[in-house]
Amino acid sequence: MKKSVEFYYDFVSSASYLAYKRLPALVEAAGGHIFWKPMLLGGVFKAVGNASPVLIEAKGKWLFTDMKRIADKHGFAFAVNPKFPLNTVLVMRGAIAAGRLGPDVLKPYMDTMFDAAWANGDDLSDPDVVMELLEKAGLPAGEIANMAQDQAIKDELRANTDEAVSRGAFGAPTFYVGDEMHWGQDRIDAVLEALERQS
Repeated sequence: MKKSVEFYYDFVSSASYLAYKRLPALVEAAGGHIFWKPMLLGGVFKAVGNASPVLIEAKGKWLFTDMKRIADKHGFAFAVNPKFPLNTVLVMRGAIAAGRLGPDVLKPYMDTMFDAAWANGDDLSDPDVVMELLEKAGLPAGEIANMAQDQAIKDELRANTDEAVSRGAFGAPTFYVGDEMHWGQDRIDAVLEALERQS
């Protein structure tokens, strides 16, 4: 069985963005595979009594400065979204829809939404903005939008969120290698080490 990492994420999470930019290539190089797990970070926070660190003014200011520093170090763009915090329910449902359409749709979808949120400052809360982003990326915008309204996809997003909570998640990104949990974009080395131990 191929080694694998489960990656729970939400496009609203800047740390998920940083992890997304780095982890896939590293996992692939290690001979592993990522199972993408879209969830609602707000739902996780509510369930476990957590809150965004940006609600603490000093911590929030430092956090985004640090995120920019990390992005610069690894050579990709980062900018605080002026619309933050974003309502990502629609685009997280869209991620499940894109996943059902296959990896050739999911990857550009995730690239588009993460870059929109944390490099380009787009408002992912606005359905018109989302449709324009999908169309510009050459993705099947209408099909994804229609699928995102399916009850089965809504239920899957809710189930992913509940599953993350039941497994001990309290934020994003959260990674599982087997039953071993790791949290945060700064735990990529630990994820890779756990992957190496996986039989």
